[in-house]
Amino acid sequence: MKVQLFIPCFVDQLYPSTALNMIKVLEKLGCTVDYNPNQTCCGQPAFNAGFQTEAKAVAEKFIKENISHADYLVAPSASCTGFVCNYYPQLFDNSSIHNQIKDLRSRTYEFSSFLVNVLGAEDLGASMKMKATYHDSCAALRECKIKEEPRKLLSRVAGLDLIEMKDVETCCGFGGTFSIKYEPISVAMADQKINNALETGAEAIISTDLSCLMHLNGCIEKKQLPLQTFHIADVLASGW
Repeated sequence: MKVQLFIPCFVDQLYPSTALNMIKVLEKLGCTVDYNPNQTCCGQPAFNAGFQTEAKAVAEKFIKENISHADYLVAPSASCTGFVCNYYPQLFDNSSIHNQIKDLRSRTYEFSSFLVNVLGAEDLGASMKMKATYHDSCAALRECKIKEEPRKLLSRVAGLDLIEMKDVETCCGFGGTFSIKYEPISVAMADQKINNALETGAEAIISTDLSCLMHLNGCIEKKQLPLQTFHIADVLASGW
């Protein structure tokens, strides 16, 4: 199976090791992995800020870069995946590339969803001795309808004690520019999420979205709290 990588901007710039770990897992499962180095932003930041014309221009470039012979386009981000699958049809409604959008949407998956729902993989032979809790990102839960897939994968990681925190489906407060425009509210929401995680006795928070984890980790480091953050790809690539 051929897989084209869809690496979001912030993963490329700030967390490249997660992208490499995603490749490690996919190759272990027998996938042929490809990446277009000309790939840039999918257009979500501009769209969320209200600049639909600019977002459409960026999205057109993204579409051209990812119309390939690969069977699937896979991303370590439910946020970016959700944007392509849910908002590209809106941006390009009744356009000449409508059918290309429909095809791209059908082949685009978030990483954990792809592993479970397409490859049928759950036990990857990973191991990580740690007590952890899982954070449902808003994009994964509400836009991509991802809930059980990450938990199925994490339940098979040897040594990982996964404990659910209360209010697990509540937003962490990041929300892209929301965290900049409404910093006090954003930080308060992050504090609530972190406190809920600490109440479980967890040593780490795991999620599908590094945008959430980046926000949470900033608050954790500022307060010097005993918590780590891990993207699920980093967990699944550990121990082998």
